[in-house]
Amino acid sequence: MTARTYHASRETAFVVDAVELDAAVRDGAIAANLGSAINLSIAGLESYFYTGWRPELVDLLVIAAAVEYCDLSVKRPAWGWARSFDLRVGVHSLDRWEDSAVHNALEDALSFLTGDQWIVSFVQRMRDIERVGQGSLGFDVRDRVIMPYSDGVDSRAVSALVDEAEKGGLVRVRLGTKGGDTHSKDPRERRFMSVPYQVRFDVGQRVESSARSRGFKFAVITGIAAALANVERIVVTESGQGALGPILVTLGQSHPDYRVHPAFTRRIEALFAALTGKAPHYEYPRIWSTKGETVTAAQNLAQPPNWANTRSCWQGARQVSFEHKRRQCGICAACMLRRLSMHAAGVEEPAANYIWEDLSAPEIEKGAVAGFTLMTPSLREHAIAGVLHLDHLASLSGSAIHSRAVARVARETADALRMSSSEAEANLLALLARHRAEWLAFQESLGPNSFVAKLAQVSPWQR
Repeated sequence: MTARTYHASRETAFVVDAVELDAAVRDGAIAANLGSAINLSIAGLESYFYTGWRPELVDLLVIAAAVEYCDLSVKRPAWGWARSFDLRVGVHSLDRWEDSAVHNALEDALSFLTGDQWIVSFVQRMRDIERVGQGSLGFDVRDRVIMPYSDGVDSRAVSALVDEAEKGGLVRVRLGTKGGDTHSKDPRERRFMSVPYQVRFDVGQRVESSARSRGFKFAVITGIAAALANVERIVVTESGQGALGPILVTLGQSHPDYRVHPAFTRRIEALFAALTGKAPHYEYPRIWSTKGETVTAAQNLAQPPNWANTRSCWQGARQVSFEHKRRQCGICAACMLRRLSMHAAGVEEPAANYIWEDLSAPEIEKGAVAGFTLMTPSLREHAIAGVLHLDHLASLSGSAIHSRAVARVARETADALRMSSSEAEANLLALLARHRAEWLAFQESLGPNSFVAKLAQVSPWQR
């Protein structure tokens, strides 16, 4: 099986023009105008282009925003998965983007990641975007490593581990739009503090939730940061369950989720090599470790991270607020993996961090904090899906039925990491065995009558 499988047709492509407000739009095209649907942040751009203006990299930010607009505004079909997009973008560096190597690398990365068909073309901008940049700031300490950084457990853990190993030179690139979590006035620490653009939708226009384009957005942002900081290494923080689990355990008819897999970031490297003449290298130091092992390693540091203000939950604030305070749901797949990992690492978290304070409850509804009134069928489905995802991943360990799927993912990962297939398969099988052990120990800690254990017992993947 290959990730690049289509069921869409070019004849039924959604036509989108990401151009200036007063630029001509093709007949039948949806306008994603710069300044309305796509908004560049001057403060955000300044935190990136601190050494000078790079128009081709600004163009890449606009392309990422246009891709996000396409992805979220067109619902996937009820049958099948793929859509077809005919996207045209206004750029500064038209000759560079029309180069076949750049153009092909861009379409290849997008198609591989999203499972959609992409036809991307370009038109010369009428006006340049307002230039920012102060020229060289004369930093004395050389940057060595770029890291995508969020409020998640993996980011906090791997950041601490890399900081300890490198003894300086780590540059954190924020993946949100709220800005950094530092009040330092040091310009070195104020770089890359927020995503330098926002995509806005009219009411009812954002209709697709799979959001595979987020992987392109974050890979592009970290690649741009590496180019601007003149750094070759980008450390991807995801542990094995996060990087490999979404490909090993797919949902229904969905395209495998390659957002943090090296097969996708190798394509991003090819895009930057074609566009700028220099490719960053994405590293995966924790890909053969469970999240629990990554947390354990960080806990063993002389100064372990503070986990209290990290977030893993997929739910929005309105879904998981209680007594005017935002919590994490505690039952979605991301929260369930977090709680499993904290248990494996021996980290105690307050039950009040979560809406679902008690996973040992015999029924899903009874595990929520007393007085919670926002229970919905969607939250119940998230709880079931969270348990079944981790249980399905555990069932792959030692399974003859799933051996071909495991071997296929191992080969694909080996190709991307430039290692032997036999070594990758051995690493993957060992990872799955350790995940299974952690999962069974977690279930045991909750008791045989917990809703988690009951859901796992009726899992269709139980052998």
